[in-house]
Amino acid sequence: MTASLPYLEVAVAAPLDRTLSYAAPAQGPSPRPGHRVLVPLGGRMLTGYVLGEAAAEPGIKIRAIAGLLDQAPAFPEKMIPLFRWVSRYYHHPLGEVIRAALPGGFTTQSGHRLGLSDAGRRYFQEEQPAIRQAHPWLAELLAGRDLSPAAVRRLRLGKEKRFLEQWAAQGLLTLAQVISKERISRKTEVWALSLPGVAIPALKPAEEKTLALLREMEAVPGQGLPRRELLAAYRGAGKAGASLAEKGLLRLEERPVYRDPFGEPLAFSPKPATLSREQNEVMARLGPALAAKRFVPFLLHGVTGSGKTEVYLRAAELALSQGRGVLVLVPEIALATQLEAQFLSRFGDEVALMHSGLGQGQRFDQWQRVLSGKARVVLGARSAIFAPLADPGLIIVDEEHDPAYKQEDGLRYQARDLALVRGSQNAATVILGSATPSLVSYQHAQNGKYTLLSMAGRVENRPLPAVELVDLMEVPTVAGRPPLFSPLLRQALRETLNRGEQSLIFLNRRGFANFMLCNDCGQAVQCPHCRVTLTLHKGRGELLCHYCGFTSPGRAVCGNCRSGNLSPMGFGTERLEDELAGMFPKARIARLDYDTTRKRREFFAILRAVHAREVDILVGTQMITKGHHFPGVTLVGIIRADAGLGLPDYKAGERTFQLLTQVTGRAGRGEQPGRVIVQSHQPEHYSITAACAHDYQGFFTKEAGLRRALAYPPFSRLVNLIFDGEDEAVVQARAQALGEFARKQRRPQKTEALGPAPAPLARLRNRFRWQLLIKGPHLKELHNLCRKLADEHARLGGAVRLSVDVDPENML
Repeated sequence: MTASLPYLEVAVAAPLDRTLSYAAPAQGPSPRPGHRVLVPLGGRMLTGYVLGEAAAEPGIKIRAIAGLLDQAPAFPEKMIPLFRWVSRYYHHPLGEVIRAALPGGFTTQSGHRLGLSDAGRRYFQEEQPAIRQAHPWLAELLAGRDLSPAAVRRLRLGKEKRFLEQWAAQGLLTLAQVISKERISRKTEVWALSLPGVAIPALKPAEEKTLALLREMEAVPGQGLPRRELLAAYRGAGKAGASLAEKGLLRLEERPVYRDPFGEPLAFSPKPATLSREQNEVMARLGPALAAKRFVPFLLHGVTGSGKTEVYLRAAELALSQGRGVLVLVPEIALATQLEAQFLSRFGDEVALMHSGLGQGQRFDQWQRVLSGKARVVLGARSAIFAPLADPGLIIVDEEHDPAYKQEDGLRYQARDLALVRGSQNAATVILGSATPSLVSYQHAQNGKYTLLSMAGRVENRPLPAVELVDLMEVPTVAGRPPLFSPLLRQALRETLNRGEQSLIFLNRRGFANFMLCNDCGQAVQCPHCRVTLTLHKGRGELLCHYCGFTSPGRAVCGNCRSGNLSPMGFGTERLEDELAGMFPKARIARLDYDTTRKRREFFAILRAVHAREVDILVGTQMITKGHHFPGVTLVGIIRADAGLGLPDYKAGERTFQLLTQVTGRAGRGEQPGRVIVQSHQPEHYSITAACAHDYQGFFTKEAGLRRALAYPPFSRLVNLIFDGEDEAVVQARAQALGEFARKQRRPQKTEALGPAPAPLARLRNRFRWQLLIKGPHLKELHNLCRKLADEHARLGGAVRLSVDVDPENML
């Protein structure tokens, strides 16, 4: 820190649209970029992140940093440009961007503990006891229990704020500032180390035994071992060890404990001796790009089973050989587990795993391993894009088309796009891989923005599966409805079972029934907090809201007429499993969806059973469509191919094509050829016919033509403004006011403000939702208009919340 610049630029973990300047702490080391610090803001203490030096601002009093929270920076200085870019592009406060990037629980802040003064106790207990009826939280104080900082924050957000401040000013309440403790930290344990070459004086028997055991148990003299192992061998080693340490005959030291995130041992995955012709051709293009150490984006379009994973592994070997790091993104935790075996087999302890399925302590440990340089290969889901690799040379985004790469609340970033930004900032090679590339990515490849790499054949020249399309409108009905399994699919399942082969049944809808319908008034049972129907989960005996988690007993009553005469309507994977068990009572059936794999070990148990041929029929949602290699699966049945086509989203056709193509690709990956039976009410829809024909190019041509005519991405850009609040009329009024404001602004031709209108999911978690969509070809102008709208919203104030979703993935 130079004498002319005594101040630091700090991003505070708070909803501020600018960074702040603070003086370096008066004592101790000066913070460096990436350090977490505790800073005063108003009357509170919050976590801040040091970004660099800052010039003094004339006339402004600069407060000092209260202290450092870590001995070393929490993230590399080279990541600060990425954080700044994310903040600008997604219209999110910089401090909150950094907080979202760091492992959960990595934030310290101050709060106030609320108590009663002696005067307050007399006042509320003796002089004005009736006040307690209107303010129930006073009972906690009168019982001698202080209110926690979290409880005080909740009071300050509601109607109680005025009373709390008034009574505190009168001296009836006491507010004591406290600093919250971080929820995670480095885990350590004590190690005992012998000191070879030290002369041993006469010792007590316990000391002599302890020292002899230590030297015997150490693998290498002086290397040490955890003290708990010494205590397990000899209980007297605790006191004797402390005595020996005081005499300088052994050393006790704290060492970090690594919390292994990989859980159960994974099967070793050997490196293939040779590559296919197409794999070699792709590597011939990737090798020079990696050697050049410059930003080159590739789109790897490889059919399912073409060997994209081996390409990723070979490219990672090249990047590591150049001393650079590797970042591999997958869209879901389930898919991360599929790649673990390959990457661990190839790179061992250099691999770190990062995703939300890990515990907070495990995530913290993995972050520290990457930050320290001990792990140079990061494998993870969406949030791993922020992994603190100092020098990423290769960034891989597998299944790049998947909507799960978009964060749908808080900081609404798109990890695939950030992979390209990070690659550009770090002169890294970026590979976007998919059997069904997103329309946007493929258009960029057509325009030369990305380099297109193609792998059109499967490994070992295995054929793509034969696909048969069933028109459900022509299938004989049962009680006026088509059966869940057409005669063709039922017969195919029977034949596959008889051959001892495996089948996979796909439906992208979990639960037993989509909703419960009242037979008396015709109303569906809805969630009391969301404007959506409750899904019946028969095995749990509950009706469940898939949006807020609300549950109700399966034998509920109609909320409209209070009748108990309800019937289940529609179906999900649980219902399919039930029907299959009735059709094939001797078959071994398993289900893979969110309900059956909430824990990592449950997911692994099902996968192991499938690979061990202990499952005859696997039923599942989209969790079974991506990345899985089931050599024994020869039949795939798709129950309702058109289930997603009715959604109010311009990407409905693209998502349908991608899902069908991905699940089709699970068949015939072993020695036996595959067969796929697709059931649909709309068999002529272009997304379904193209998927059945394995025709990505035909689908792209049709979909791109429709998008171009309607000026939707990739031929324009979108920003969705979402308004939500507890009062529907107030939310509507705010959305309409901002819509009028947008239309009055000067903007280039072709930039449109569409709406506002109620969101398709008009009420979620007791909050009403409206949307205003901004569309146009000029991204800079869209961002300018967004900033104006955000400023106008802030000026109007009130209880309506505004969320800005740049490049929205989900329009619901």
